[in-house]
Amino acid sequence: MPRRVFHPAWALLALLVFGAAGLSAQEGRNIEWRSYAADLASTFYSPADQIDGDNFNDLEVAWRFSTRNFGPRPEAILQSTPLMIGGVLYSTVGSRRDVVALDATTGELLWMHRIDEGERGIAAPRRLSGRGLAYWDDGADGQIFYVTTGYRLVALDAATGQRVSSFGTDGIVDLKLEFDQDIDLVTGEVGLHAAPVVANNTIVIGAAHRPGTAPESRENVKGHVRGYDTRTGARKWIFHTIPDSDEFGNDTWLDDSWRYTGNTGVWAQMSIDPELNIAYLPTETPTGDYYGGHRIGDNLFANSLVAVDLDTGERLWHFQISHHEVWDWDLPAAPILVDITVDGRDIKAVALPTKQAWIFVFDRETGDPVWPIEERPVAPSDVPGEVLSPTQPFPTKPPAIDRQGIGVDDLIDFTPELRAAAEEIASRYTLGPIYTPPTIADPDGTGNLGTLIVPAATGGVNWPGGAVDPETGIMYQYTKTQVTALRMMNDPERSDMDYISSFRLRGVSPARQSLLVEGLPLLKPPWARITAVDLNKGEIVWQVPHGETPDHVRNHEKLQGLDIPRTGRVGRIGTLVTKTLVIAGEGGVFTTPSGAEGAMLRAYDKATGAEVGEVFMPAGQTGTPMTYMVDGTQYIVVAVGGGGRDSELMAFRLPG
Repeated sequence: MPRRVFHPAWALLALLVFGAAGLSAQEGRNIEWRSYAADLASTFYSPADQIDGDNFNDLEVAWRFSTRNFGPRPEAILQSTPLMIGGVLYSTVGSRRDVVALDATTGELLWMHRIDEGERGIAAPRRLSGRGLAYWDDGADGQIFYVTTGYRLVALDAATGQRVSSFGTDGIVDLKLEFDQDIDLVTGEVGLHAAPVVANNTIVIGAAHRPGTAPESRENVKGHVRGYDTRTGARKWIFHTIPDSDEFGNDTWLDDSWRYTGNTGVWAQMSIDPELNIAYLPTETPTGDYYGGHRIGDNLFANSLVAVDLDTGERLWHFQISHHEVWDWDLPAAPILVDITVDGRDIKAVALPTKQAWIFVFDRETGDPVWPIEERPVAPSDVPGEVLSPTQPFPTKPPAIDRQGIGVDDLIDFTPELRAAAEEIASRYTLGPIYTPPTIADPDGTGNLGTLIVPAATGGVNWPGGAVDPETGIMYQYTKTQVTALRMMNDPERSDMDYISSFRLRGVSPARQSLLVEGLPLLKPPWARITAVDLNKGEIVWQVPHGETPDHVRNHEKLQGLDIPRTGRVGRIGTLVTKTLVIAGEGGVFTTPSGAEGAMLRAYDKATGAEVGEVFMPAGQTGTPMTYMVDGTQYIVVAVGGGGRDSELMAFRLPG
């Protein structure tokens, strides 16, 4: 099929000769999007500037690509951020996780690839379309790498979509093999939503599992990280996220708990500095998410940022973000690599956004914190068998970018009546600052119903992560403000763990357990925001609510006649940064003044946070936007869907 091609070397030469700003004036300019997050540094940044604050409102739909017929059933939430190389857009789509190549200017399907994994795919813990794929320049047409729902690594020829026969076995590497543990090839609980990351002839692959709120067992598959050769598919190395008996960190797993504890994978996106030849791995919580009585100790390398040598997998440095984690505040997002200047000193930095709504900033060569990180005392647990760390790390800069902890002052206060109702609900739970421990819930509902934590177990920050302008060192991060109830209980019928958390207590009415105040959120708004943080200074530059006020809030009978400012709207939202704009869509839908139900793709002035434009979408954003230029025309592509609407990719461009 026809394919627009321009040689990547031309783009590199042009960047060197003209610089990013000079290129914007070149007719026929092409700007690619070669990695899931724009680049290996996970910046989500593009120098494209044809679309700006003066014309954003003029954007028109260039093309739409429905994913409805990819897979045996439609997928409601397409999370992919596509790639664009040589005029071709590549994406994972559909409930079977097919791969498609589209003409980047028209959305025409050029090729598609599918694998029916049968029972292995049905049993997979991480199904549906996933979040994307990786591209490798092999010196010919290029190759596409992706991970199937059944946890296989596949190499495709980028021009044809055919499997690369010289890679693995006929283009496939079974990731359940060579994993340094025995796993059932059909039912073994391991998979991956994230896109692989590729640099310097190494493919780095993480591991994900089912959510660990109420695991059936304290034993599970371990989420080790591996590196593979790009040409052969041979395993080059493995990093044991739970250290073996003779490895550094094993002594942080008491009573031989390292032998049976699982999870502790990297389900988030990873980043690579190809010049330093370092991969940065953000790890997750061990089994299970809310009870650590079966894994006493700090539990390295769980909930840590780990820097490893890209060739060997050797650990170079690490920092544990939370010790012996029991709040499900695992590391959900890609570390962002950016060069900054702090007090006159140039630093190759890595900025790590967390569910706790902090941004931890390190020297990415050495692991030294850019600003002091203090170990501060936190409360102990009264759950039998649980032994929490007496301290947790608190960054001194930048400040938290969303609310942390919960008290009466955080409750909804639109009216005195709503505040009183909110206080009555909150009185059933344990409240406190960040790192307040989970507590046992009274099974009959007459006593304490557990602990409320803010940010919620889903953040704060979640998997879309943030974006940064590499020219200014300013980072742009979406966060949401929600609350999670940790209701610890013993339930031998569900789990062999002494305690698990339950979203619902048996025998207690849903109304009594609800965290809604007459249908409204327990916490006062804003419920979502975008924050700009200057990483050179460790300071917040601006912060704005993101997302229109939901219909059920705006039309609530108890709020009629009140002036309700924009509340922001909760979602899994990622930001895109260009030469002049910060761009992000909304989660979910609302009713516009014209009566249409949909969501907006919004643009903010990068320097001030002032909203400068909005474009209507028929459904909420489900994947982080990306942008590119082909033949001098800039496009913005975003995945939308949810709420019973078919998932699709939407491409916008200026008229003409």
